[in-house]
Amino acid sequence: MDAMSIVKAVVLAVVEGATEFIPVSSTGHQLLVGHFIGFQSPNNTFEVLIQLGAILAILAVYFRRLLGIATAFPSDPNARRFVFGILLAFLPAAIIGGLFSKYIKYYLFNPWIVCATLVAGGLVLLVLDETELEVKKRDVFDFTLPMDFRIGLFQCIAMIPGVSRSGATIVGAMLMGADKRSATEFSFYLAIPTMAGAFAKDLLDNYKNLSQDDFGLIAIGFVVAFLSAFLVVRTVLDYVSSHGFRLFAWWRIIVGSLGFAGLILVG
Repeated sequence: MDAMSIVKAVVLAVVEGATEFIPVSSTGHQLLVGHFIGFQSPNNTFEVLIQLGAILAILAVYFRRLLGIATAFPSDPNARRFVFGILLAFLPAAIIGGLFSKYIKYYLFNPWIVCATLVAGGLVLLVLDETELEVKKRDVFDFTLPMDFRIGLFQCIAMIPGVSRSGATIVGAMLMGADKRSATEFSFYLAIPTMAGAFAKDLLDNYKNLSQDDFGLIAIGFVVAFLSAFLVVRTVLDYVSSHGFRLFAWWRIIVGSLGFAGLILVG
């Protein structure tokens, strides 16, 4: 584990934490950054496992709310409906990820695909931000179970790197009547089982292929991803409520376009 490997791991972890909960695709950014700085991990395991740091950032920021939901669960039907709704939304990704994750990594984890989906997703966000959609839901606890499940189907689109898990769920929720803030907040809650499941499966599939140095880099990446994600989660809801998704849309388009240019010029 040399100094350069540590620097590259820190860079990727900052990228992971900063982009995981905004609709720009953390996986897409990590694949592009990793490609251009020359960072490789066995079967992209580093990029998946450091997501645990981002998960813990959500748990830290939402600790009181999650504790309140847990304590209310036995007696409050709204709390139970919300928990079942999150699990229902998680189910499609759990099934598809469990069955096809190896094929998705093999065929789709490609920087050209990432650049294309970054640009396309940016255009979708621009259109969505300018469209006056009817708002029916302003609180994640008011989402219905069928709505939760359909949002989970949208999340499956994010199996394609560069699409963005949070972006897909936010777009799906808004098309079903959620306002920007509640759509974004729902994506936070849904991230907990989704990312935890991806972490557990990837660790189970690949831990035998990881060296001591790999585990050391993952530990560093975990801490850095936690810190950067913690800062983002504490600020992004207020930003989205006030400014929408236009900044993220243009960021995707610019990064995707620069990625195309880099792949053409550098390879």
